[in-house]
Amino acid sequence: MEKTVTPRTRKQLQRKMLDLFIDEMEQLPRELQWVLADDLVTAFHNRLVVFMKIQSKPQLHVQFSEESIARIHK
Repeated sequence: MEKTVTPRTRKQLQRKMLDLFIDEMEQLPRELQWVLADDLVTAFHNRLVVFMKIQSKPQLHVQFSEESIARIHK
């Protein structure tokens, strides 16, 4: 997995986040919507990098059950 996101890809992902969360963000000024979308893209990318590292190291490989995931999201 690549470590960095190109500016073009980042902008595309930001637009997708804005489209996806339009109802939740509509009360924010447009500039703050873009800041939040950028934060979401950054967080998502960072999480992917961490998961890829975990999977690449056998000793750190963790399997999550649906119950474990449900507890995490409570």
